[in-house]
Amino acid sequence: MAEQNNNPVGGQDAEQDINALKAVRLGKLDALCAADADPYKITSYNVTAHAADITSAPKEGETVSVAGRLMSKRVMGKASFGHLLDRSGQIQIYVKSDSLGAEVYDGFKKQIDIGDIIGIKGEVFVTHRGEISVAVKELTLLSKSLTPLPEKWHGLKDNDLRYRKRYLDLIANPEVKDTFVKRSKIISAIRAYLDAEGFLEVETPILNTVAGGAAARPFITHHNTLDLDMYMRIAPELYLKRLMVGGLERVYELGRNFRNEGMDIKHNPEFTMMELYQAYGDYTDMMKRTEDIYGAAAKAIGLGDVITYQGREINISTPWRRVTMRDIVKEVVGVDFMTLTKEQAQNELKKRDLDLEGDKNAAECMYVAFDKLVESTLIQPTFVTGYPVEVSPLAKRSDDGLTYRFEFFINGWEGGNAYSELNDPLDQAKRFETQRAMMKQGNEEAQAADDDFVEALEYGMPPTGGLGIGIDRMIMLLTDSASIRDVILFPTMKPRK
Repeated sequence: MAEQNNNPVGGQDAEQDINALKAVRLGKLDALCAADADPYKITSYNVTAHAADITSAPKEGETVSVAGRLMSKRVMGKASFGHLLDRSGQIQIYVKSDSLGAEVYDGFKKQIDIGDIIGIKGEVFVTHRGEISVAVKELTLLSKSLTPLPEKWHGLKDNDLRYRKRYLDLIANPEVKDTFVKRSKIISAIRAYLDAEGFLEVETPILNTVAGGAAARPFITHHNTLDLDMYMRIAPELYLKRLMVGGLERVYELGRNFRNEGMDIKHNPEFTMMELYQAYGDYTDMMKRTEDIYGAAAKAIGLGDVITYQGREINISTPWRRVTMRDIVKEVVGVDFMTLTKEQAQNELKKRDLDLEGDKNAAECMYVAFDKLVESTLIQPTFVTGYPVEVSPLAKRSDDGLTYRFEFFINGWEGGNAYSELNDPLDQAKRFETQRAMMKQGNEEAQAADDDFVEALEYGMPPTGGLGIGIDRMIMLLTDSASIRDVILFPTMKPRK
């Protein structure tokens, strides 16, 4: 069966055709092995240039060695053209019988398929049509592609298949590779900024005996030797603050957290967070850190102050708007909850068909109104301050009975969270007791109490500002990606049967 350049797509017939093409390719591999030319025995190849290097600054007549995947092949008698894809992009190759020798050229025509990984050595030249190319003098098959790539013209567009088979997505869709290159640059820029500011990158446990530091449902596992249930961390906060007690003063961690909760375009069960803690700072210092980090990340991938996300312009120039929860709820909802009694505040929620879920006070009712009615309206970067104590068990109290805490919002999403950290061990112990009571009453948003952390605070923690930023959502915004799955190389997927 002769294999065509365009692979079939869709349906049972397509699957049968692909299986037939695989059989043809296996036959070619068998023939290569019989001729002592098994490509899988090759261990390395000397690469001297990449496609982008050649196309961006061509030097005609220069000899280069390039390796990559053959993405197209046009055989025209004793000369052929093709395109080679490496990590930097594509380069056209010109393969000629006179240059390679008849036997090698015949092997290129008959035994090498689209998708195969090859190494070529040759001279750079420019075709009559002005395309920068490499005239191949030597050709080596480095790996055989036994399964045909997705059909050439339609590419790989099925999102479910793209996420499950990211390796094909990266081959078929150049913009996907670009997104993950940008992700790497953003993370490097964050690290560079924090390192330059005197922060020490640290690593804290992924397996925890207490699921603390956030209000979230954990994944539970079991340690056989200790015969102990443990939790995949939902946040590194309490460990990082122990390091503040220990005197490290400026620390950060950039890594994975795990939450056994829902999945949608903004949520994946495992996700990347950056948390930092700064001794002798407060939550207002964390606002500046947030602005700096976003600015550094945008600059790292060539963006300015105005970015476009899904057709909407967002201005990340500083300073970002700062507003209290009380004021923004009053502005959007038209109610000043902090002047109401508990009963009046609850009635305001009932008027708007908002679920009370317990006997909430006026401040808690304000938070519900903010969460349900206001958050989605905050498109431009906004710091919202003044959160109720009941939903901020790790933040310092403010004089108005709320807390020194902010969350920041962009595009109607919560992008991060910061506190002037609670360092009073007596107050912290009381708040954990409140959280325990809430948990016993069935409140799934209550935080787990950590008595060992309270003991650490008893030794003394300096005044501290802490900040957590969701890296995946940041990258979604800065790369104009519609879903969190577009910025995680291997998002969580339900296995196919």
